[in-house]
Amino acid sequence: MYLYHLSLGRPGGIQCAIYGSFSGPKTQEIVVSRGNVLELLRPDENGKMQIICSSSVFGVIRALSPFSLAGTGGKEKQYIIIAGDSGRIVILEYSKDRNVFTKIHQETFGKSGCRRIVPGQYLAVDPRGRACMIGAVEKQKLVYVLNRDAAAKLTISSPLEAHKSHNIVFSICGLDNGFENPIFATIELDYADTDQDPTGEAASEAQKQLVLYELDLGLNHVIRKSSEPVDNGANLLIPVPGGEDGPGGVLVCAENYLIYMKDGMAETIQAVIPRRNNLRGDRGVLIVSWAKHQVKTMFFFLLQSEYGDLYKVTVSADGADKGRVTELKIKYFDTLPPCTSVCVLRTGFLFAASEFGNHALYQFQSIGDDDDTVESSSAEIMQTDEGFAPVFFDPRPLTNLVLIDELESLSPVANLLNEEIPQVFTLCGRGPRSTLRLLRPGLAVTEMAVSPLPGNPTAVWTIKRTMLDDFDAYIIVSFTNATLVLSIGETVEEVSDSGFLPQAPTLKTQLLADDSMLQVHPHGLRHIRSDKRVNEWRAPGRRTITKAATNERQVVIALSGGECIYFEQDTMGQLVETEKKEMSGDVACLDVGPVPEGRQRSRFLAVGSYDNTVRIISLDPEDTMKVLGVQAVQSTPESLLLLDSPLVGASGTEEGRGVGALFLHIGLANGVLLRTQVDRITGQLSDTRTRFLGTRPPKLFAANVKGQRSMLSLSSRPWLGYSDMGRYNLTPLSYEALDYASGFASEQCPEGFVAVAKNTLRILTLERLGETFNQQSCPLRYTPRKFVIHPEHKVVIIAEADPASIPLEDREDLHVKSDPDAMTKGHTNGLDIKGPELNDEQREQEAQWGPPRGDPTQWASCLRVVDPSTLESASVLELDNNEAALSMCCVRFTGAEGYLLAVGTVQNLGFYPRAADEGYIRLYRLTDNGRKLELVHKTAVGGIPGALAGFKGRLLVGVGPIVRLYDLGKKKLLRKSEYRRLPTHISSLTVMGDRIYVADSQESVFYMKYKKAENQLYIYADDTTSRYLTTQLQLDYDTLCGADKFGNIFMMRLPADLSQQVEEDPTGGKYAGAASALNGAPHKLDSIIQFHVGDVVTSLQRAVMQPGGQECIMYATIMGAIGSLVPFTSREDMDFFSHLEMHLRQEHPPLSGRDHMSYRSSYFPVKDVIDGDLCEQYTQLHPDKQRAIAEELDRNPGEVLKKIEDIRNKIL
Repeated sequence: MYLYHLSLGRPGGIQCAIYGSFSGPKTQEIVVSRGNVLELLRPDENGKMQIICSSSVFGVIRALSPFSLAGTGGKEKQYIIIAGDSGRIVILEYSKDRNVFTKIHQETFGKSGCRRIVPGQYLAVDPRGRACMIGAVEKQKLVYVLNRDAAAKLTISSPLEAHKSHNIVFSICGLDNGFENPIFATIELDYADTDQDPTGEAASEAQKQLVLYELDLGLNHVIRKSSEPVDNGANLLIPVPGGEDGPGGVLVCAENYLIYMKDGMAETIQAVIPRRNNLRGDRGVLIVSWAKHQVKTMFFFLLQSEYGDLYKVTVSADGADKGRVTELKIKYFDTLPPCTSVCVLRTGFLFAASEFGNHALYQFQSIGDDDDTVESSSAEIMQTDEGFAPVFFDPRPLTNLVLIDELESLSPVANLLNEEIPQVFTLCGRGPRSTLRLLRPGLAVTEMAVSPLPGNPTAVWTIKRTMLDDFDAYIIVSFTNATLVLSIGETVEEVSDSGFLPQAPTLKTQLLADDSMLQVHPHGLRHIRSDKRVNEWRAPGRRTITKAATNERQVVIALSGGECIYFEQDTMGQLVETEKKEMSGDVACLDVGPVPEGRQRSRFLAVGSYDNTVRIISLDPEDTMKVLGVQAVQSTPESLLLLDSPLVGASGTEEGRGVGALFLHIGLANGVLLRTQVDRITGQLSDTRTRFLGTRPPKLFAANVKGQRSMLSLSSRPWLGYSDMGRYNLTPLSYEALDYASGFASEQCPEGFVAVAKNTLRILTLERLGETFNQQSCPLRYTPRKFVIHPEHKVVIIAEADPASIPLEDREDLHVKSDPDAMTKGHTNGLDIKGPELNDEQREQEAQWGPPRGDPTQWASCLRVVDPSTLESASVLELDNNEAALSMCCVRFTGAEGYLLAVGTVQNLGFYPRAADEGYIRLYRLTDNGRKLELVHKTAVGGIPGALAGFKGRLLVGVGPIVRLYDLGKKKLLRKSEYRRLPTHISSLTVMGDRIYVADSQESVFYMKYKKAENQLYIYADDTTSRYLTTQLQLDYDTLCGADKFGNIFMMRLPADLSQQVEEDPTGGKYAGAASALNGAPHKLDSIIQFHVGDVVTSLQRAVMQPGGQECIMYATIMGAIGSLVPFTSREDMDFFSHLEMHLRQEHPPLSGRDHMSYRSSYFPVKDVIDGDLCEQYTQLHPDKQRAIAEELDRNPGEVLKKIEDIRNKIL
């Protein structure tokens, strides 16, 4: 078996974000690292974050830094330095023309992989752009001098060593000291003495040091300049602007304190970090992220604590001596969810890359100077017996910041479930920011307006007043016997003085080049001049106009009987009949291409006929109405649309490959869409791509998306064909079927559609272009652990649990605010909170501030029933007795009615080591039509129930390392059988037939059987490799797919002959390995698939994501990525893609500097999986390289791209 790996949804989580001008001087952009994906983001004029470029780097990005060359002064664009797991330092540049990241330099310094003493964990750049330091967690630090050569190109020196053995590094930064020698500061801890001291005294006395390294540019040498003891809670360094901009030096962030230090300064200056009033006394405050805002006259820092509180930090210098700092002030600013990075943009925005959940863009309302918020100062610090006196504050709603936009993130995905219809349920987030999300393939659509019409319309168009207008002025709605004209203003209202003929249906409207309007109706053309004069052209004899196609200078009409008449606008603005052509039969559809820039006319007319052909006809004056190309199609063409390649002449990263490729889209009566390239010189048709859109014939319309002419196709569901980041996407819209549509632009909706469906007029706009899935979410109370879909009631039941949290019933702050009638005591199953447990204001506040912290062993847990059709909570059951729900399944016991819900709970669970007071299995029955849970009984199991599964009318339970089989009793579950010899802890159980598949958290997979006659469980097959399993998926009786915590996906199979032997052997192989000296199972599983994803896979599911699509294995990762593995159906496809992958490894090495084969084989050699993410980077290659690779594969570039597109279309 061979599989094709393809990422469907980009990772949502962000590990690191940097701010700079990467596409040009003075642009405001953010580059983010999403695990193994690098993205360039830019806020648009409306404050919405747009993804400009996204590229997989096939490596782990551990640190990012922006970098400008010395002496540029911000007048040139910045470079990006990457530190990762490649053992190389890589410098990237963003190419605006090609919309890709390009590698400028790559220098090797060590082995690949995330190692303790190989640099890559820390990265610091000299603020003046002369050097950078890359450091390891321990021992090694390298300094690279960056310069430019005579051609003004960036050059990089050989590395200069700044190593020190037995030293652990906690943070690195580059100090700003003007144009003196570059200095780098580090927090280090020397453990040389600790290693030699068995008593442990040296470990308790170990002291962190602030160490300065100076790069002598004259001698090209790094020296260890100074070492000062610093607080042992120090975790982060922040450079203070120096030279002419400020006093220089460094801020050391320690637990509860901020310390200012500078080389040569006699005393340090420190201030207390304000702390929350409700924070437990034994918990400190650590700074986790920071951002600097600097203008010519001032600068300040925004620091964020691990609880999400933002502090504004200002450093005051002596008026006479700017290099001498007199005071350090820390002021509470606002509270956001905890972030991995914060970036302050010069345009007044703050970008917050959240640790978990959605990321956000905020706008500054003020910089917090004028309010009387709590402030801590180094001048007012008070010494007490226990240390410095703390400063307290209470969090408040956002005051200085206002939320502008959110970037949706699934990170972390805890679980994934697929239904028969193409949709996926995911559990996302942590704590009060947790959600249940419903993902559907397609783009999200927002309804701006819906209004009823007096009848069922047949068509709709929008039209502007003049060609230079940005927004539309009229909506024209056609009925079977009339035309309605609506004026667009603050409201949409009917007008009667537009000049349009109201008594006849309209076939087409068009704004012509001289700002006159054209109405095509069955009996003729109505040309309304800009001064309201009207010219009429009548259809000859008793013939009527059946079809029409127009652009701003050309009009083509088709009469009944098959005659086509071509009109062109002359210099006086008159429409002149130029040529006629008799077709072989009635015309089914027409389209004229857009007028190319700088030209008088479009050269091509496309005509679809009922004889199942489409013709390209010339409109050039030399050969007007001459047939240039013909394509036979398998059904009657219903609609045509000619579209230019979106990147005409820019870089050739579009499929057309020729400069300015032209594509003809053909919608057929059988629901298929064809996309064919039209040769701009000869008009010949070639390279046809096919896509089934739905049961209705697709109707094609042009609309503007991202400023480019794109295609809207209406079949049994709407589809959008548009270009995003150089690739053509044909994506469904998550909306009901529409009858007719047109592009729409107004002040409130710059890019949208106006559409008709039955007797309603709708104005729609799109969100998040480029996303594969659209999301609907249901907020949760605690971190979700497991969920199931009930087989009978089809409701979603979720188990939620949070450690070190206070349950809702014990929350004093909520008892004051909430309605006491909303809580009613249940029986031993805890609290039943009716309806939504927190109002919207409380929920937003909880998500922003975080919940109050409890004791380390205190748990808050609940069971939630959600109606999947509305994504609303039907009921919530709070667990008492300090129990946490960890596992669940639906089980049908022999002799019992219907399915029961089994929930595994743990009392007083603790980690390191994993221990608990007691574990229980709670059985619930669903009542009130599946809306409520009713406790049947509760059984103690004496351990941690980590996995549950129904098995032949009984319940299988994994209790720590023990597999037990329980049956239903009246007051509790009855233990029937158990197997006690599994190694560590059972993480999941699956069942097929009479086989049981047990996943151990450290020792991979075990195949087990249950012999009813002997009432015994035993292992008959296991794996040869220890794997730390996170999830498993049963594929068939012998084959299992699994994933481990290091980011590997694998498939194991029991060989067919052994499988047969196990089935035929009366002992089932039970005694075959009894004499084994290794205590292993008698049979071993074969590894048939190995692949390194690069992120921890949390869930695996089989799924079909579109009607008639191919079944695939879907996976979700902790960073929020959704990916798939698709089996190849032919040997030819497998050979083609394996050769394409091989060529791309050579011609397009990964941006991170890591070897692609090495990355995908990080733990086990990659086996029988082809990386589609690498194959899809074929579109980013230069056209010459594309042609060279295609020739090696005996194909042309268009055919290669068609293959890549087809395999993606099989899934989505």
